Amino acid sequence: MSRDPVLPDSPRRRLLLKGAAAAGALAAVPALPGVAQAAPTADTAAEAPGKSLKPAPVVNPLVRNRADPHINRHTDGFYYFTATAPEYDRIILRRSRTLNGLGTADESVIWRAHATGPMGAHIWAPELHRIGGKWYIYFASAPAEDVWAIRIWVLENAHPNPFRGTWVERGQIKTAWETFSLDATTFSHRGKRYLVWAQHEPGLDNNTGIFLSEMANPWTLKGPQVRLSTPEYDWECIGFKVNEGPYILKRNGRLFMTYSASATDFHYCVGLLTADADSHLLDPVSWTKSPTPVFTSNDTTKQYGPGHNCFTVAEDGRTDVLVYHARQYKEINGDPLNDPNRHTRVQKLGWKPDGTPDFGIPVADSATAGA
Repeated sequence: MSRDPVLPDSPRRRLLLKGAAAAGALAAVPALPGVAQAAPTADTAAEAPGKSLKPAPVVNPLVRNRADPHINRHTDGFYYFTATAPEYDRIILRRSRTLNGLGTADESVIWRAHATGPMGAHIWAPELHRIGGKWYIYFASAPAEDVWAIRIWVLENAHPNPFRGTWVERGQIKTAWETFSLDATTFSHRGKRYLVWAQHEPGLDNNTGIFLSEMANPWTLKGPQVRLSTPEYDWECIGFKVNEGPYILKRNGRLFMTYSASATDFHYCVGLLTADADSHLLDPVSWTKSPTPVFTSNDTTKQYGPGHNCFTVAEDGRTDVLVYHARQYKEINGDPLNDPNRHTRVQKLGWKPDGTPDFGIPVADSATAGA
C-alpha cells in the first residue's frame, strides 16, 4: 500500500476508508478484541500433518478482496492465511491443508480495531509467525483519532492453535523515530532474529524506505537500525516514493528480499535486494539492489499492480510459491486505497541458472475462477 505520511483531511478520509466497498468484501465473523474465535473444522479429517502432497493447479484469484496476503505453512500441515480486509478494521485468519483450500476455507476474525485510541484505524498488512512456541501477528495501525499516525504493533497467542487461546496485545514496536511505519516481517538467520519494515526517515524526501534490525524478543528491537533501501529509481517513485512490504526468501546461499514500490495502482511493482548468506546483514553494503523491478503489471494477462508479496511452498514441500495481490483492471476511479479489489494470487516461483529467482509475469485468471 502506498501511503503518504502527511496527508490532510484525515477525518473525511477515514470515513471513506471504513465504508470502502463493503459489498465486495467477505462477511466477517463477530469477535471481541484479543479473543480468538473457535478453530474452523472443515479440515479436521484431512490427511495427517507433514504428509507430502502433490501440488494441485491453483485457481486464481485465490482469495478475493484480500490484499497484502501472508501465507504461513506450519509444521502441523496447515497453510495459515491472513491479509488486509478492505474495511481496514480487523485481522482475519483462515487455514487449509492445501493452497486451493484457502479460497473456500472458513474465515475467523481473531482481533478487531479499538473503537478509540491506539490500534483504532488502518489495520493493515498482518503477518502470522510462529516464534519460540508462540504465535505472533505483526500489523500496522493508527489511533482512531489520528488515522495517519501509523505504527507497527504486535499480538501474541501462546495457544498451539492460533484460532484458540487469547491474543495478547504486546504493544508497539519502538523504532528509532516516531514516524510513519508499517509492513513489518521477521526472519531468523544464523541464530539471530531480525525485523524488516518500511518507515519514513526524517529528513529524506520520500514516503518510506526499508529498514533492518536485530530483535531482543518478538516485540523489541536491539542494536542498530539500518536503512537497506530508499526509493531512487524512477519505477520506485511513481505516485509515491515508496519502498514497502519487504519479505525474505533464503535459497542457494543467498537471502533475497523482495519489496514493493510506487503507488498502489497499476504502477505498483516488486523490487529485489540480495545478500550473501555469509555476509553481515546489518551492513547495507551487503545488500545489492536490482536496478529494474522483478515483477510488474501485465497487459496480456490483465493483472495490474502486483505486489506486497510473500513466499510459501507447495504441498510437495519443495516447490516455491509466490504469493501476492493484484487487480484485474488497470484504471481506478478515485483513491486506490478505496478500491477493494486487490485479490490474493499465487503462482510457482521459478529459478534461473545463476540461482536467482525467476518471477515471470503475473498469471492470468484461471478459467474456472469466473469473471
